[in-house]
This record gives sequence, C-alpha cells and structure tokens, in this order.
Amino acid sequence: MTDAKLEIQMLHDRVMVRIAQESGERRSSGGIVIPATAQVAKRLVWGEVFGVGSHVRTVKVGDQVLFNPDEQYEVEVQGQAYLVMRERDLHAVATEQTEQGTGLYL
Repeated sequence: MTDAKLEIQMLHDRVMVRIAQESGERRSSGGIVIPATAQVAKRLVWGEVFGVGSHVRTVKVGDQVLFNPDEQYEVEVQGQAYLVMRERDLHAVATEQTEQGTGLYL
C-alpha cells in the first residue's frame, strides 16, 4: 500500500481549530505571574480555524475563534493537535473586517 496523503474535509457544521500556543504561565495586567496550574474558573481560549464543514456560515479558515477547550474532541494530524467542534460551540470570532462588534481588538 502506498503512503498517500489524504485531504481532510470537515462535514456538516463542524469546525477544526488549533489552539494558539501559549506559555504555561500568564501575566496579569498588573504584572503578577499566574502559574499554569492556577485555575479559578473555566477559561475560554482563542484558536485558529483550519477547516470548516459545508454548513458553517459565520467562520472561515484563518479566523480566530473563542471557545471552551474542555468540552471538545481532540484529533492529531501529522503530529499537530486539533480540536473538532460544532459551529454553535464557538463564542466569538475575531476578523479584520466586521460590520458590528464589541470595539475590542486582539
């Protein structure tokens, strides 16, 4: 059997996202170091969209999206970890062009 590469096509309303790589610790706006092990509440994270299904309407490949990583499915493709979720599980989309938004920028 040959070792052919297969293209991945997401189905229906599924979105494939890779979490933005961050260091384990964070800094507060006051400069206090917060260790990676500190958890106060559920934390939403930003990720980049790498694939969308045919029924996805609001995001496209390359968009930055906000979501809860704890309730998603993880898959590994060529050594990279991705999360697969429904479009409705996304909380926000960060794009360069938008008609309405929060007025906040990444």
